[in-house]
Amino acid sequence: MHMLSSPSAVLRQPPIREQTRFWRDARFSGMDCMSATFVTHRFSPHAHEHFGIGAMEAGLKIATIRGCRQMCGPGDLYLINPEEIHDGGPVDGVYRYRMIYPSVALMREVLEERGGRALTATPNFPSQIVHDPDLAQAFTLAHLLMEARTTGMEGEEAMLSVLLALFTRHGAFGPRPLYAHTGPAMARVRDYRHSHFAEDIGLDRLAQLAGCSRAHLIRAFRAAYHITPHAYLTLRRIREAGAMLVRGMPPAEVAFACGFADQAHFTRSFKQRMGITPAQFRRG
Repeated sequence: MHMLSSPSAVLRQPPIREQTRFWRDARFSGMDCMSATFVTHRFSPHAHEHFGIGAMEAGLKIATIRGCRQMCGPGDLYLINPEEIHDGGPVDGVYRYRMIYPSVALMREVLEERGGRALTATPNFPSQIVHDPDLAQAFTLAHLLMEARTTGMEGEEAMLSVLLALFTRHGAFGPRPLYAHTGPAMARVRDYRHSHFAEDIGLDRLAQLAGCSRAHLIRAFRAAYHITPHAYLTLRRIREAGAMLVRGMPPAEVAFACGFADQAHFTRSFKQRMGITPAQFRRG
């Protein structure tokens, strides 16, 4: 006879915990891969050097991508071009998704192998969230095979087929300007912060460089890059820190080298933008 669970049994069920798994896949030139379950974690505005391609498995995620607010859920694909500023967080509870971060060079190689000739244009995704349940399911299955580290070519072939299908259905080729409203003053500020990322430089110096007030600097920089000067600086430091971690530097040394106040501040900032800790990223 079927017995219903008692209220006390339901109450005893353990709460869902946030979990992430991160690894680098040698079959795809060391491509970063991640599976994650988040409950309360919210990503701060950030961008990746490479493409970010993923599929939602459960729940809803809301994200601001280049200043536009969008929602995605099961059946949706998440297609972020390199250097596109975006954030993300849960909608009413748990969301689970899977991501890969293929480089532009890797995507070129895959597409050139299919076409049998060199590409003269840059691959990109015109839309960042698309509803394609069949392809989202194929991506999830290929990602599961990669995560299981299956021997042979099964996982590799599955993901290659998905990447080709993604660009066939949703990709484009050609220049894609990221920052349509960038003027020379904000470009100078961005370049200066890029090359002096480890230094503690205040808004006064940056405003002087741009020839405007501090308040105008913040507004103009956000309009140009969809991020504040301070958030851009943190992102730049995280990007440099990631390269140092991959080379094997300890997180404490990386924090100091990249200008963070201490290791705790570094760890918190890194996870807010990457979804994992520096130690997880370093282990890969």
